[in-house]
Amino acid sequence: MNSEMLLHEMQQHLDELIAKDTPEAQARWQEFLLLHPADIAQFLTMISREDAQKLFLDLSQSLRLEVFAEFITPMKVLALSFLTDQDKAGILNNTPIDELTDLFDELSDEELKDYLTLLSTQDRQKVLSLLKFDPESAGGIMNTDVLTLLQDFTVEKCIHVLQRLQPRRDLHQQIYVTDQDNRLVGHIQLEDLVLKNPKDRLSSFLRKNELVVLATEDREEVAKKMIHYGLMTVPVINDQELFLGVISSDTLVDVIEKEASEDVYRISAMTPIKYPYFETSFFRIFYERSYILIILLLAQSFSSIILKYYESTLSMCGFLIYFMTMLTSTGGNSSSQTSALVIQGMAAGEINPNNIHRFLLRELRMAFMIAGVLSIFSFLRVYFTYGQLLGSFAVSLSLFFIVLLSVLLGAGIPIVLKRFNVDPAYAAGPFLATLMDIFGLLIYCYISKLILY
Repeated sequence: MNSEMLLHEMQQHLDELIAKDTPEAQARWQEFLLLHPADIAQFLTMISREDAQKLFLDLSQSLRLEVFAEFITPMKVLALSFLTDQDKAGILNNTPIDELTDLFDELSDEELKDYLTLLSTQDRQKVLSLLKFDPESAGGIMNTDVLTLLQDFTVEKCIHVLQRLQPRRDLHQQIYVTDQDNRLVGHIQLEDLVLKNPKDRLSSFLRKNELVVLATEDREEVAKKMIHYGLMTVPVINDQELFLGVISSDTLVDVIEKEASEDVYRISAMTPIKYPYFETSFFRIFYERSYILIILLLAQSFSSIILKYYESTLSMCGFLIYFMTMLTSTGGNSSSQTSALVIQGMAAGEINPNNIHRFLLRELRMAFMIAGVLSIFSFLRVYFTYGQLLGSFAVSLSLFFIVLLSVLLGAGIPIVLKRFNVDPAYAAGPFLATLMDIFGLLIYCYISKLILY
């Protein structure tokens, strides 16, 4: 039985799982304890707060710590509220510093003060140093609890240090090396400590860092660079080139997931929601969805002004009305198609300041080609349906300019937004479609009036 089916079965017998008052229920509980901590964390997220509290407190201390590590951040905050201060301290002092920072970002000032007192002095200082960085920056996602070595160390001394400190520090394949002032000077590979002479100093075989990032750099840009260079870790420094921490590939995956999730919301014309759906209040979701829709509704109402202005034109040639939705929809589709290409290209680094002019010229040619092909098809469609030569010409010429404009806007708006440090994903979806509905209708009515009257 796979874990999904097993979790579903556990949910069906939740009361027995909590009570553990029969041999069958005891057996089910033992089966539950054998699940992977990630599956247990998922199950506790699925059930009510009260039931999750009972089951979480019944876990052994070691398993509780493993399950806690698998929780998403909002669930971690909730799980901590179940525990005594002593148990909270046990979990917090065994949680990586970068994860603690993410957790503490979600707390109120009062809760933060209470939780900081539960940490060891050293961990408290590390957390406070990380909290000063923007959560969206490299400093906000780096791990400071990593092992570094001094360039004057011999291989023999490094091995001795690793044997003493490795269980308490994160150890990566690349070990970063600093000078006496904690300035980053390079790195070594773990295998170097096996292959080199025990008396050799690290400075004699240091490797150059392929990439070094500032703590203030945007986390999404750092993720792109790590992917581009195929790096598992990247060191983080400050303006004085002092070593601060490391961003690992595990963190990179989290960043990509968060950014992708945020882009989905923005493409749908919504402000990104930080918490899971069922952990977000009903009225919060209502607000985030409704106020955007109200703005789009008011914007769409401009269409009625255009229709009223050209009412006489449309009434004298009624069949023109039949093709309004075809024209506006085609404009929206072509703009969305183009904006998707641009947003993806910028995200992948294919479209950048060095080739924007080349890209825009290519899209301009593409716009003329697509507009030409679609206008020919629309002319044939209208002419063979209604036999109206001028009407067919009005529809096809309108479509030509609508598609031309939609491709240019779809390509240009994301680039402009990026220039002003606004996420280009906002240019996709409802906003661009609404804009093209208004412009498309205006172009159609204006050209129809010129040609037919």
